[in-house]
Amino acid sequence: MSQPLWTPSAERIAATRMDAFRRFVNERHALLLADYPALHAWSVGQREAFWQAIVDFFEIRFHTPAERVLREGSAMPDAQWFPGASLNFAEHLLRRRDGHPALVAIGEDGSREQLSYAQLAAHVAGLQRALRDAGVGIGDRVAAFMPNTWQTVVGMLATTSLGATWSSCSPDFGTQGVIDRFGQIEPKVLIAAAGYRYAGKRIDLTDKLNEILPQLPSLERLVIVPYSRDEASPTDYKSVALASLWQDFYQPGGAPQFTPVAFDQPLYILYSSGTTGVPKCIVHGVGGTLLQHVKELGLHTDLGASDTLFYYTTCGWMMWNWLVSGLALGATLVLYDGSPFHPEPARLIDLIDAEDISIFGTSAKFIAALEKAGVKPRESHRLTPLKAILSTGSPLAHESFEYVYRDVKRDLCLSSISGGTDIVSCFALGNPTLPVWRGELQCKGLGMDVQVWNESGQPASGDKGELVCARHFPSMPVGFWNDADGEKFRAAYFDTFPGVWAHGDYAEETAHGGLIIHGRSDAVLNPGGVRIGTAEIYRQVEKVPQVLESIAIGQDWQGDVRVVLFVHLREGVTLDDALRSEICQMIRANTTPRHVPAKVVQVADIPRTISGKIVELAVRNVVHGRPVKNTDALANPQALELYRNLPELQQ
Repeated sequence: MSQPLWTPSAERIAATRMDAFRRFVNERHALLLADYPALHAWSVGQREAFWQAIVDFFEIRFHTPAERVLREGSAMPDAQWFPGASLNFAEHLLRRRDGHPALVAIGEDGSREQLSYAQLAAHVAGLQRALRDAGVGIGDRVAAFMPNTWQTVVGMLATTSLGATWSSCSPDFGTQGVIDRFGQIEPKVLIAAAGYRYAGKRIDLTDKLNEILPQLPSLERLVIVPYSRDEASPTDYKSVALASLWQDFYQPGGAPQFTPVAFDQPLYILYSSGTTGVPKCIVHGVGGTLLQHVKELGLHTDLGASDTLFYYTTCGWMMWNWLVSGLALGATLVLYDGSPFHPEPARLIDLIDAEDISIFGTSAKFIAALEKAGVKPRESHRLTPLKAILSTGSPLAHESFEYVYRDVKRDLCLSSISGGTDIVSCFALGNPTLPVWRGELQCKGLGMDVQVWNESGQPASGDKGELVCARHFPSMPVGFWNDADGEKFRAAYFDTFPGVWAHGDYAEETAHGGLIIHGRSDAVLNPGGVRIGTAEIYRQVEKVPQVLESIAIGQDWQGDVRVVLFVHLREGVTLDDALRSEICQMIRANTTPRHVPAKVVQVADIPRTISGKIVELAVRNVVHGRPVKNTDALANPQALELYRNLPELQQ
């Protein structure tokens, strides 16, 4: 494609915070950085000056100053950022204290609750006092088994204001999935919803909680939020010493206090997907998370105090942690709990108009599903304040880029972003000062030395390869929980290329300075020794109107690997020879003969994680008769049985 899909005007560029930051750096360091490529090169080459500039530009407050910006060893992971500095995470998210809306919480049933910044601070102050009285202090863990509601945000802020560590799972996790996560980190307090709503149903969590609670012997307090179940009572829950309803546990009022902690003090514990074993507990530090998030939200997303930010996420996905950091920029956050398609596909699009959302975040699958459903928001909605759409979870197909600009809105920045739970942030993401090219992530993140390497550890110039980050960055995890010598942590990211972070994505750099993600490295197909990213196949298959979605794996076959494609078709459609031929021809015509699957098989469902990511490795294991160790990490674990002992794959 010779022309970008969207190019910001000179006036729009000049009004962005990204451009203001470029001018700030130029003035401070007497430089003449003319554009984003020059700014990025400087941010990587002068990381200490860059991260200090982020601290100053966003007015990050250290209670005790840092001895220096970076104390770095010879190779990753051997670095200390801002050693000696102390700060508090919640303090920066609660700097605004006026009547401006901070949180708008919307339920699937149409319920709507709003908290101003002043009200939010009062709730945090009250819950903080109650948690302190319950013995919560620096380093203690508070866990949440909660939907995406305002109470969850208050819980996180009250916890982190005390220097304690927050960890959350969404209520659609399976019982064992919750135990496998919270059981490892031994929380002192659990905040849990009595129920939640999804797709028009009210789900009671009482029985699930009563299975979980006996497996968490460290718990001293249970706080029940009677969400979607007003009749909930503390006596419903067994095996915990003290249980209280949310409204009885604390009284809002007063001003919160903020406990300063070290820069790398554990802030969040997030979890790997857990589809290949017990989930890894990934520990993220206070300072690194804060700096990375204000950089990404403030500069790359151009979020400001007059914006309204929405991201469709559960509390079990890192995008929730990313979303709530929007409070540090003084923005209004819209929280949504429920199905994105209930009662109709345009449910979330309606929110854009109803809440004047200016930045709308979702998944690539959601955008593809909107197009498949024939939704054309440009014809049915105002979308006046909407200036950016963010997409993550999987690569955004080229056709989805075209759909957004054709059928949603022409004048906006469409940002496909990529990073993950491992870094609670992004390696590549959007940029309001750059054009949007079809199929591309706009740029590498500031301060992130992102490269694409071949198997020999050399830059894969003009080719696909492993996404790496070649130098330390502040949002690298401080480690894994219960991994005292760091052996598991090093093995996870630094074994592929010693001393260099290998992210596990199969990627390609573009001529425009952007990236294309072709899928996960461990899901790369290898027929005849040729590496193929699964996203290359999905992009073509999902052009076929009869196909809702697909999943591809490599099956060991006669001493080689053959590509097997499973397709989930529209209701009433059956895979016959003609449709199979159409799918294969679409792939062949737009990729290479190597991409064409040896087998195309119809399935009734495709297994995915709670956060919506399809699980190629789990399907591959089932096809090969190997165990899937942790199906509680899946939203629909029963779907795996559809892939077991298939006659089509025995020949």
